[in-house]
Parts: sequence; C-alpha cells; structure tokens
Amino acid sequence: MGLTIQYSLRLNPGSAEEARRLVVRLRQRAAELPFKRVGDLLDLSGEACEFEQRPREDRHRWLLIQAKQLVAVDHYPYHVAPSRLIAFSTSPGDGSEPANFGLCQYPSTVAGHPNHGVKEVKTGLPSGWFWRSFCKTQYASNPTTGDVENFLRCHLSVIRLLDYARELGIIHEVVDEGGYWENRDIQALVKEVGEWNAMIAGFVGEMKDWVGGPDVQSEITKFPNFEHLEAEGRADEADESES
Repeated sequence: MGLTIQYSLRLNPGSAEEARRLVVRLRQRAAELPFKRVGDLLDLSGEACEFEQRPREDRHRWLLIQAKQLVAVDHYPYHVAPSRLIAFSTSPGDGSEPANFGLCQYPSTVAGHPNHGVKEVKTGLPSGWFWRSFCKTQYASNPTTGDVENFLRCHLSVIRLLDYARELGIIHEVVDEGGYWENRDIQALVKEVGEWNAMIAGFVGEMKDWVGGPDVQSEITKFPNFEHLEAEGRADEADESES
C-alpha cells in the first residue's frame, strides 16, 4: 500500500536487436538522471529468466519477479516467465522501491495444470516485446531520508525516464497515483503524497488499535512524525464519514 507509478512498455513487432538497442538507450538515459543507482543490463533467456533460480539475496531477483506475468486461464492463475529478457534495475533513492525497465518476450503457451486435463494453455500475452512493472515512491518522503525533496527526486526521475520511453515509442500505459504523469503539477504532487501519508498513517494507527501495536509494522511507522500523520489521517477519515 502506497503511492505508486505503474507502467508498461511494448514493442510490437520488433527484433531482438531492436529491443536490445532500445533498452540500452533507455538505460543510458537513466544514467543521466538523478537515480541513486542504475544497474547492469541483463540479457537472459530460458531458465535464466526464472527468479526461482536465484538466491533470495540476489540483487536481480526482484526484477525477475516483476518480469513474471500472472495470467488466469479457466479461473486458474499461471505465472509465466519470459522466454527472453532484456532489462535493468534502478534505485531512485532512499525509501523508494526499485524501478525496473526492460522488454521481454513471453511464450504463447505454457504447460496446463494437471487437474484441468490439458497439456498446455494459451497465455494470451502480447506476441512482441512487453514489460509491465511498478515502483512505489511514497516512502521516499520520510523526513529521515530527505523528506519531500527526496520524494520528488525519486518520483520525477521515474517519470522522466518514462518520458524518454515515450520518445522512443515504447510506452504502452502509465498510471501515476500521484497524478504527475497527466498534469505535470509539482505542487499537486506534493499535496498528494502528503495526503497519502496521512491516510495510510491513519489506517495503520487503526490497525495497531485492533491488532496490538507491536504486531503492526509498516514503512509509515518509521516516519518520525508518524503520530502527527496518524492524527491527521484519522481526522480526515472522521470528516469524510460525517459528510
């Protein structure tokens, strides 16, 4: 739970050489932006794309987890790993989730579930190159990690890289819960993250009351002004319930 940027990239049709060229250019642009870190380019195929092949502490594991797509066939979920992956990871800054970018090819069919009595099922995933991911930037606004200034650097770095992906012609969809992708209003983005912080602090505060303080852990409780945010969030919720 938290203010997040969701995004998908697509190249259809396109060769492996073109996909790699575009991801390389995207990574070069990332290196020019104020990301805290830009990871190495990964170019994997087959079983190497399976996150299960990596130890839990592997720095590429989260990228591979995000690359695996969830599809439902006859109400049964199938987790579909790429057959080819060209991607890289970034760290926007302290408190933010990693933001991963790339392009993948996916199989058109996967082995069916034994209980369904079919050997294989169609995945329905795009036939070209595709990427779908998300990055939660909200907790970069923790005062201990740089407050709103740090949040803006993280959030806007991701948006600017997505702007470049649009220039490259590979943007498919962007959903920015901060609203900045659509309106480009910094003040509105600052207000939005403040409202998210208060809302989640109020919710977590209520959970602490119901379950018991020590048993409820959240990134928002790490904020030094958590109690203030909690009070604000509960007051806003009370106002909404009365209106």
